[in-house]
Amino acid sequence: MHNRKQKISTPATSHDRKDVASSEVQRPDPEVVPTAKRRAFSAAEKLRILAAADACAAPGDIGALLRREGIYSSHLATWRKQRQAVGEAAALERKRGPKADPAAAQTRRVLELEKEVERLRAKLVKADLIIDVQKKLSTLLGLSTSDRERAEVIDAANNLADRVGVAAACRALRLPRSALYRDRAARRVCTLPLACVAAPARRPPLALSELERRVVLDVLNSPRFANCAPAAIHAQLLDEGRYVASVRTMYRLLQGCAAVRERRNQLRHPEYAKPELLAVVPNQVWSWDITKLKGPVRGTCFHLYVILDIFSRYVVGWMVAEQETAELAEQLIADTAAKEDIMPGTLTLHADRGSSMRSKPVATLLSDLGIVKSHSRPYVSDDNPYSEAQFKTMKYQPGFPARFGSLADARVHCATFFTWYNHQHRHSGIAMMTPESVHTGRAAEVGKQRQATLADAFQRTPNRFKHRMPQTQRLPTAAWINPPATEKKAA
Repeated sequence: MHNRKQKISTPATSHDRKDVASSEVQRPDPEVVPTAKRRAFSAAEKLRILAAADACAAPGDIGALLRREGIYSSHLATWRKQRQAVGEAAALERKRGPKADPAAAQTRRVLELEKEVERLRAKLVKADLIIDVQKKLSTLLGLSTSDRERAEVIDAANNLADRVGVAAACRALRLPRSALYRDRAARRVCTLPLACVAAPARRPPLALSELERRVVLDVLNSPRFANCAPAAIHAQLLDEGRYVASVRTMYRLLQGCAAVRERRNQLRHPEYAKPELLAVVPNQVWSWDITKLKGPVRGTCFHLYVILDIFSRYVVGWMVAEQETAELAEQLIADTAAKEDIMPGTLTLHADRGSSMRSKPVATLLSDLGIVKSHSRPYVSDDNPYSEAQFKTMKYQPGFPARFGSLADARVHCATFFTWYNHQHRHSGIAMMTPESVHTGRAAEVGKQRQATLADAFQRTPNRFKHRMPQTQRLPTAAWINPPATEKKAA
């Protein structure tokens, strides 16, 4: 793999992208073609190339011919030997595979003829059988016969069908196959099965007697072994030189008494409620998370803390640090809440279940600020979708550095990116508005301006819009984390 250079890149504008595209190195064609087949030379081609080679007189002509035809000198040597051995007419067209063996071909022909003779003999036997039956029924075939005579024909057809097949028998006796099938169905007697009477179970010869069963159960239920498993009881009795039954027999006897149950305390995982959060205005629900940015060398990284408003997608606070700690998270949340002038009881802060998110300093701070905390369910990867999507937008930007040379480089890059993201990025989740316009309430004004532009275009060329006024994309009125089923159906 090629090493990517360390660089700090800003999101490219349309003008910048044109300049970059014009200065880009020409890339190879991305089309993948199938593997080329091996070239095969016909006899005419071989003779043509040999003739051209024989006509070469000047030094270098042979080499030019070989390169032009795409062959080696060994090809010429082989073809010349073939031409000398069998002449130009035949053997330059050498076929692959084993050589033909006349004896083997004759043997195969004999086997084919023997199979044909056997097939004809079988057909002759069938023909003789059909002729015999036709002679016997010659007076009945093709005539209007009585039921008894028709039954004779059907009986003969049944007997003949067993030896020559149904189709051949019916064709020889001029009888429809359906008549033969109806007769067979009528003769088929469906006998009802006898009532299945369960025979009494035979007692195994090695089964324990009733007294032995009682002794085993008394041992299992004795105060000494009341809290022991059958395997442990069996081992202790063997240590004492006593054998009463196998472990499997003990379990079978206990199961017959409905005395096999799990008695140990079983771990019950708590059922975590799915977080269902709704935001209809900015600064009502925030989502925050921490991601890693690769450092200058392998194994090092910087930690990027980001707080995002889920309604406007506006990044209200971010921080890049060398480590992930609860104290830094506490500082970020406190400073961001102060900048946004968050009043107690108006904000819900959602995060995953990372150690910094669930730390005591953060929980204490949120309680002091009157901010409701919310966490993703354990082992559920899509309970914090807004933060994950924002990180993907950042890391999939063209020119995102493979590694950052220092903490200062990471901060410069993040500052440039978040400025572009908040103020220039048209977000598909908020009607292609910028997060800043939605967060500050300017989205309605921008939407009216867009609609006026569309109306003006419609007035100029209504035919282009099928005489229907185009409408701008509507800004969503709500942002959900895990919407309930009723909201999904309404959407």
